[in-house]
Amino acid sequence: MHQGSCHCGEIRFKVDVNLDNPITCNCSYCRRQGGILAFTPAQNFELEHGEAKLTEYRFNTNKIQHLFCSVCGMESFARAAAPDGTEMVAVNVRCLEDVDVESLKPTPYDGRSR
Repeated sequence: MHQGSCHCGEIRFKVDVNLDNPITCNCSYCRRQGGILAFTPAQNFELEHGEAKLTEYRFNTNKIQHLFCSVCGMESFARAAAPDGTEMVAVNVRCLEDVDVESLKPTPYDGRSR
């Protein structure tokens, strides 16, 4: 179980997520945002504080609910359905408090071509 938050702390969450296979994406959004993403079923994610401070952004197919803090602008997680319909959360691993991101080996994902 990991604790996470946005930069200012208005958004706080806990999540059970496997960090063995994180990704970086080169789509137009992720390339600019610069996160390292790890995915987990929605039932493994609990938003502890800040629901009212979340702002949503969707683009392209509008399938991914990019959620960011309306105070500091940080996107610490996003929500979407997997291809099989399972509700998932993509966690920006850089927002997890107890993770050494330098030790991770993210796999590049070609979102630009999809």
